Amino acid sequence: MEEVTILAKSRQDLKTRHEELIVEHSPKSPVSESYRNLRTNLSFLRPDDPLTKIAVTSSIPKEGKSLTVANLAISMAHNEQEVLIIDADLRKPMQHKFYDLPNYEGLSNVLTGELEFDQAVQETGIDRLNLISTGFIPPNPAELLSSHRMEEVIEKAEEEFDFVMIDTPPVVAVTDAAILGTKLDGVLLVVASHQTDRGMLEKSTDKLRKANVDLIGTVLNKHPVGDGSGYDTYYYYYGD
Repeated sequence: MEEVTILAKSRQDLKTRHEELIVEHSPKSPVSESYRNLRTNLSFLRPDDPLTKIAVTSSIPKEGKSLTVANLAISMAHNEQEVLIIDADLRKPMQHKFYDLPNYEGLSNVLTGELEFDQAVQETGIDRLNLISTGFIPPNPAELLSSHRMEEVIEKAEEEFDFVMIDTPPVVAVTDAAILGTKLDGVLLVVASHQTDRGMLEKSTDKLRKANVDLIGTVLNKHPVGDGSGYDTYYYYYGD
């Protein structure tokens, strides 16, 4: 089992969500290097059948899944991969905030037939990185995500981009992550240190595995350093 350590400034020191994109703003920092290691480790998980589409989720809200998606995607784009983020958290959208983009139209509009795939893709301002935001918040997220149209969206994304990352809602509360996970190469689970208890984590992993989702790894996030440095340490673990 491999471990990668990431240092990131505490959120109190950051003025906007865009400033949390450490890989973009401080590419030579230890944080950015650690995200590059994370990117590399993911590429080595299946050397004969590389991952091209994954979901990132968590057990409960506020564990850092969306920020993990954003920074990891930037790291991949910096590696000259054409990357697409799809914000499939149709309950609490976040990705458009990191890139200061509008969210008037997006995935939900594509899934209801109001918008074509290409019309929903937005440039983030970062080379080779694009985003499909959530669009309007629907009353039936699970039904939309389990639809044939969602499969078509994933297929289209895989055709046009080198790597697709999907931000999904937390696992315990709703079924969205498990639904999407079956359509992808695997799911990365973000876990907040001292925030998610063991029972909740076990419930999340059990729920994903019962849905026949390939859990490609877990991310231990928000682990404080007791040296007064004002940083948090993030440990990334990869398992079978």
